[in-house]
Amino acid sequence: MAGSGLKRRRRRRIHLSKLYTLTCTQAFFKQDHSQIGGPGYSRLVFINEPDSPEADSSSYSDNYVRTTKYTLATFLPKSLFEQFRRVANFYFLVTGVLSFTPLAPYTAASAIFPLLFVIGATMVKEGVEDWRRNKQDIEVNNRRVKVHRGDGNFDSKEWKTLSVGDIVKVEKNQFFPADLVLLSSSYEDAICYVETMNLDGETNLKVKQGLEVTSSLREDFNFKGFEAFVKCEDPNANLYSFVGTMELKGTKYPLSPQQLLLRDSKLRNTEFIFGAVIFTGHDTKVIQNSTDPPSKRSMIERKMDKIIYLMFFMVVLMSFIGSVIFGVTTRDDFKDGVVKRWYLRPDSSSIFFDPKRAHVAAFYHFLTAAMLYSYFIPISLYVSIEIVKVLQSIFINQDIHMYYEEANKPARARTSNLNEELGQVDTILSDKTGTLTCNSMEFIKCSVAGTAYGRGVTEVEMAMGRRKGSPLVLQGNESDDVEYSKEPFAEEPTVKGFNFRDERIMNGNWVTEPHADVIQKFMRLLAVCHTVIPEGDEDTEKISYEAESPDEAAFVIAARELGFEFYNRTQTSISVRELDLVTGKRVERLYKVLNVLEFNSTRKRMSVIVQDEDGKLLLLCKGADNVMFERLSKNGREFEVETRDHVNEYADAGLRTLILAYRELDKKEYKDFSVRISEAKSSVSADRESLIEEVTEKVEKDLILLGATAVEDKLQNGLCQ
Repeated sequence: MAGSGLKRRRRRRIHLSKLYTLTCTQAFFKQDHSQIGGPGYSRLVFINEPDSPEADSSSYSDNYVRTTKYTLATFLPKSLFEQFRRVANFYFLVTGVLSFTPLAPYTAASAIFPLLFVIGATMVKEGVEDWRRNKQDIEVNNRRVKVHRGDGNFDSKEWKTLSVGDIVKVEKNQFFPADLVLLSSSYEDAICYVETMNLDGETNLKVKQGLEVTSSLREDFNFKGFEAFVKCEDPNANLYSFVGTMELKGTKYPLSPQQLLLRDSKLRNTEFIFGAVIFTGHDTKVIQNSTDPPSKRSMIERKMDKIIYLMFFMVVLMSFIGSVIFGVTTRDDFKDGVVKRWYLRPDSSSIFFDPKRAHVAAFYHFLTAAMLYSYFIPISLYVSIEIVKVLQSIFINQDIHMYYEEANKPARARTSNLNEELGQVDTILSDKTGTLTCNSMEFIKCSVAGTAYGRGVTEVEMAMGRRKGSPLVLQGNESDDVEYSKEPFAEEPTVKGFNFRDERIMNGNWVTEPHADVIQKFMRLLAVCHTVIPEGDEDTEKISYEAESPDEAAFVIAARELGFEFYNRTQTSISVRELDLVTGKRVERLYKVLNVLEFNSTRKRMSVIVQDEDGKLLLLCKGADNVMFERLSKNGREFEVETRDHVNEYADAGLRTLILAYRELDKKEYKDFSVRISEAKSSVSADRESLIEEVTEKVEKDLILLGATAVEDKLQNGLCQ
């Protein structure tokens, strides 16, 4: 008894100690509340302590997600509401109720049973389709992920059991079970590659990177004593923003979208990652973006409603005319003591035929006629259409022509409500990529040192030639000392992403060109300035590339085919096999990657700062022409006029262009930049991005122009026919 009392007092002291820590942490975050965005950023997460009393006191949602339209409690009322939204069903409901009165010209059963059959059949169909959605929800919620359960042990748990604050281990090609803060990965600098196709439809990989302070947590046992506090924004639907701070060992570190891994995105090209659960279930950003399943009605169903409105109007009109005539005739049946239709016994009739109250009798006659004429409205039409839709959905699921071989996915009709609208296009709002094009890039032309290279013909040019009726000729400058065939150039590229043909620089012939040194720098920039990850096949010894965007992959493939093979990447270096201009031999060069200034829609460019084996610091940059030409130095514009002309020609041919430029940095300049960029990235203020942009603006200047690239985004099949 004494021992148990001692344990209780000890647990009480531990609990009070944690409460004190919680109070101090909350006070700490309140003090810095204004620095991370103002009110609304009040979510407090205890990492690696999901079972603590403080974490339990936070009423965060669980990780169970439901996408069904109905529940057991709401199925009957919601489904009945959906059925009686149909005009015919509501009309037959009214006539069914009236069939229990003496006004009915038929029995109630003959009116109620058809209505119950129609509504019941449709409700069964809705229930079956929603049950299939529920099965998919159960499958997703029962997926398993490794969760830290103390002492460095990770147990396999179901997604639905996750709590805010859990540390999970997600392995390659697995989906993230909740919104996570990236702590570390299999790479030393805590980077990982994420596919967000389920979120935004993009198949390109995105790079995420954890904080430097947590990047060493690469082994399971390192989490045994790991505890941290995260203060971040409240749940919201914005997929591309995240603001918060992490407090670890008394020091706070800023969090950004670079550390956020969203539910339903997929881990790629990374063996594993460790992440802390921040948002669960319906608090996750992907669920915040979703809406309740809407009540979808097809165009045919809406047209049927209009037809039924017309038929209902005809029924009302006939009933009204008949009731007026009936009222006038009934009124005259017993007038001035004279009985006209004596066989109807108007002197002793009920209210339905009472000549003294002819207007009331006419109204009742109107209701009776409306019920009698109800057979003009075909209630069975809805059932027939529902049966046809169900059969169509079965045929869709079994249609081998709708099988997508690349993703190994058959067609799946989750609902049969809109079958008849498949393939019907009313309006196209397109940004071209992925809609009119395949989002498959091919390197086809380039301009280096003011000389245009590449003699391919794009699909746009071939289509324009067919429409004009002119023969297609291969592209090339008449002044070039190269003979070009006059036959159409339509052969398929032997290497995916590379459709470039020009004997002047292929097969190492570029070393004899007038500006061979510029061509060398141009190809080297293509091989180094990127975030691509190489993957080697042990059987074939061939290297494939995983890139954030298909045009980056096309650049790296082009560099490889032209003699500059990027074959290895570490967290801090890039290895390239290239042709040495002096010795004429193929050599391996290592470039130390110091900084990566990533591309975004505002900057319209990306840069890397590397150090070569000779110790030179190089800034390699590629970007849109409108931002690159204005950043050239006075001495770096030697080929500007020719390059501008070539870029305009490439744009007319439907090609996507980028300008390539570089410059050397001195050590003092880079040291100053390194300090300033580190301070900007460490800032916890709301304008952190603008601080980073200000620093990069000052280093990405005085560039030397090398040339321009032109890649073709292949059009969808048949688009130019």
